[in-house]
Amino acid sequence: MKDYTNQYVGGGWRRGSGAGFESIDPFSGEPWVRLTTATADDVATAIGAAEQAAPAWGRTPGVERGRLLDELADALRDNVELLAEIETRDSGKVFRENKAQISFAARNYHFHAGNADKLTGESKPLDSDEIVDFTTREPIGVTALITACNSPLSQLANKLAPALAAGNTAVVKPSEHASASTLEFARLVDEIGFPAGVINVVTGAGETGTALTSDARVGKISFTGGPGTARRVAANAAANLVPCVFELGGKSANIVFDDADLERAIVGAVAGVFAAGGQTCIAGSRLLVQDGIYDEVVAALAERAGAIRLGDPMDPATEMGPIAHRAQHESVLTRIDEAVADGARMVAGGPADGLFVRPTVFADVTPEMRLARHEVFGPVLAVLRFTDEPSAVAMANGTDYGLASGIWTRDISRAHRVAKRLDAGTVWINTYRASAAQAPFGGTKRSGYGRERGTEALLEYTRTKNTMIDLSTSDRDPFRLAT
Repeated sequence: MKDYTNQYVGGGWRRGSGAGFESIDPFSGEPWVRLTTATADDVATAIGAAEQAAPAWGRTPGVERGRLLDELADALRDNVELLAEIETRDSGKVFRENKAQISFAARNYHFHAGNADKLTGESKPLDSDEIVDFTTREPIGVTALITACNSPLSQLANKLAPALAAGNTAVVKPSEHASASTLEFARLVDEIGFPAGVINVVTGAGETGTALTSDARVGKISFTGGPGTARRVAANAAANLVPCVFELGGKSANIVFDDADLERAIVGAVAGVFAAGGQTCIAGSRLLVQDGIYDEVVAALAERAGAIRLGDPMDPATEMGPIAHRAQHESVLTRIDEAVADGARMVAGGPADGLFVRPTVFADVTPEMRLARHEVFGPVLAVLRFTDEPSAVAMANGTDYGLASGIWTRDISRAHRVAKRLDAGTVWINTYRASAAQAPFGGTKRSGYGRERGTEALLEYTRTKNTMIDLSTSDRDPFRLAT
């Protein structure tokens, strides 16, 4: 069993003071990593290290911050095989998917390395030409960055890259179910030579997260996870009036119109929900199909889902691995049982051995069914029928979530009309799950708020200062512009 009991705090390694715990390999079912829990005192020490490092890091020239971020991106690429294997052992996601995601994480660090010396303000024209007014963007200080178990290093890049580029320091807490890759990442941070305290990593579950999100020295919290935990984080943050970025769940609608290229749409639908074993917030877990092509699409989906190969996620031939941990596996099975009880028709899939769930497709799902409203976070697709554009839009918007959506059509006018009406942070047209470092990502409603990636993410980790200069040489009432 690998030992990751040390945590990275203040530029050095120290053992967590709390109880030890283990991470379970979801494929073998055996523990493979030892970790320790950061107590409230441990977290306070990490925040203190970040607070001490914040002023100097914030004053560090952007070009120097960018140089270190570029080195970090290169280190990710140089170690992608090791890091991807660790994430596969922790999460069960297939090795090649983890490699692709970590490579994309490196791209995010390169992107924000280029932003680090380009934080600009604005000159503001005022009512008097004797007053010069301008804004500047400044770092917030200490940030708390909390990631989920499905894609730890990819999610971390969405948060840490812009936070560091803007001049902030960070205390990172990965999921207790998948902490090892983040600690290995901290080893790369240490080797590159980031200043002590700029990046800190603590591990643990609820106790650790509560201590991190309740500390008044934290100036910004970014959290990826479920809405239930997000409410607790928000309550902790509210006590100190700390702003948050929340990247939460989804029940994303993938809409297939009868004029779509069906081959592309079916491939997009399968990849949209079964990639990463459905354990992704952007999974296209609701497929809305127009009447005239409904039966054809359902039949094709059932055939393709049945052909997906389950197995060892390290095996290149494997197309889908197990569910990340036992509690989530039980939750997915519960959602499947609910769908059957509500009258949905299972045309493919169902439970399998161990922590596996076969790629599952339910037809004849209606909007009021639980499967159409609740996030599954597993390889389960709900197929719903619609008649026209208005009904498709109403159905797509008819959940508490608003993270992502897809539109499949050859009609460019329809694509624009529907995209404008969808209540979602991301709309894909004739594709699904595409990502770019430049493109902002985030949701509406219970899918969260704030944005990750793109320049918008950089601005999330800054605050605006306004400066006003009186250029006049004569005596006058200093308050006259305000009256």
